[in-house]
Amino acid sequence: MQEALLKVVATINSYLTDYVLIFLLIGVGLYFTIRTKFVQVRCFGEGMKNVFGKLTLKGGAQKGGLSSFQALATAIAAQVGTGNIVGACGAIIIGGPGAIFWMWVIAFLGMATIYAEATLAQKTRKVNEDGTVEGGPVYYIKTAFTGKFGKFLAVFFAIATTLALGFMGSMVQSNSIAGTAGTAMGLSENLYWIIGIVVAVLAGVVFLGGVNRLASVTEKLVPIMACLYILGSLVVIGARIQYVPETFGMIFKFAFTPSALIGGGIGYALKSAISQGAKRGLFSNEAGMGSTPHAHAQANVKNAHEQGTTAMIGVFIDTFIVLTMTALVVISTLYAGDGELGNALNYSNGSLLLTEYNKANLAQKAFGAVFGSTFGNIFIAVCLFFFAFSTILSWNFFGKINFQYLFKKKGTVIYTSIAVVFVFLGSIFSNDLVWELTDFFNYLMVLPNVIALIALGKIVVDATKEGKAAKEAAALSAKSQAEE
Repeated sequence: MQEALLKVVATINSYLTDYVLIFLLIGVGLYFTIRTKFVQVRCFGEGMKNVFGKLTLKGGAQKGGLSSFQALATAIAAQVGTGNIVGACGAIIIGGPGAIFWMWVIAFLGMATIYAEATLAQKTRKVNEDGTVEGGPVYYIKTAFTGKFGKFLAVFFAIATTLALGFMGSMVQSNSIAGTAGTAMGLSENLYWIIGIVVAVLAGVVFLGGVNRLASVTEKLVPIMACLYILGSLVVIGARIQYVPETFGMIFKFAFTPSALIGGGIGYALKSAISQGAKRGLFSNEAGMGSTPHAHAQANVKNAHEQGTTAMIGVFIDTFIVLTMTALVVISTLYAGDGELGNALNYSNGSLLLTEYNKANLAQKAFGAVFGSTFGNIFIAVCLFFFAFSTILSWNFFGKINFQYLFKKKGTVIYTSIAVVFVFLGSIFSNDLVWELTDFFNYLMVLPNVIALIALGKIVVDATKEGKAAKEAAALSAKSQAEE
């Protein structure tokens, strides 16, 4: 039954990726890059200052909503997950090292897209009398399209998000935790359910704590887990430093001529490299998917532009730092120089046949090339646990927001119970099936979200002007005070 379902979903996903997703992601990214006059370049420094100038691991509970950094930490917790390790490895296996180049392209354009998402989430959010905040794509979708069509798109998005993030997405994360932890502990796959129970229980405890507990966990967990992974990656890259120039060379070379490495004709290979870059880029940084605006809507900031620039840094950290670390480690150890996957690969109709290597264990093999098999397995298992667990928490929160939009607060306990069950199920389901199911529902989220973003383009452009005016006014005020 799982195999039959996998074939159907994989076929649908291939058409969505190759003929819809690529054009939507690149198109909306270009649209906002041009309309905001390259906001991801002009306001990059401002975004970095907003993030690291206000960095704190003790944001505390807010009267309503979250601090700007807590909102970003919650967003990054969702972004930095299995996509940065397992997803990147899958893209490299299927699309070759060149897929990383296309992930960079998607991320660069995605920084403008996520600026628009966060800005609109701030512009359309609702603050209730008790101080709680309601916001996210369903609110700017209804702003973009009034009447029945807007309601339909909002409900469509809410259903897709509840399924994609609250349920299916959690399966991917727990599946990756079970796979890497099981390998590190030498467990048989028949015993992965034990890991699933542990993860489900831990997740349930945080789920029941609400948004303040989530923010408290993510604002501490995200910086620590990112630093741990980056430090370990730098050690491996340092050990393979002589192959780093070749690694970058392979990324750029095989972005345009991937057939030399992944087989098949140039057309097939190039399509594989670009589609994998787009698909895994979406899963990694989530720009355009409509997930992280739920967190950015919660931020208490001076203006929408401020949170928009903060959101851009989330994509930058996710792709250009964390995911790139994975790529450099994998390619420098397994593809460049004397790497086992750089030569003598088997092909069949353009598809790479791997027995020992797959997206679930490729990172462990790569780190193991320097750390040794045992420590490499343990290091990735620990990092992936933190990455994936934090994503489960954030995605559950995003899914809950949409579930409550559909059913108010009546079924929150039911939603949480179902979510915990899906966390457990992910540990025992087929790796390929849970990925394909999650991808499918992720793509359904993209469609109404992107349509609304484009429709509200003028509001985004106006927000950049407002942000510029506010910055100039602040600078003028500071100058006047200094002169006095």
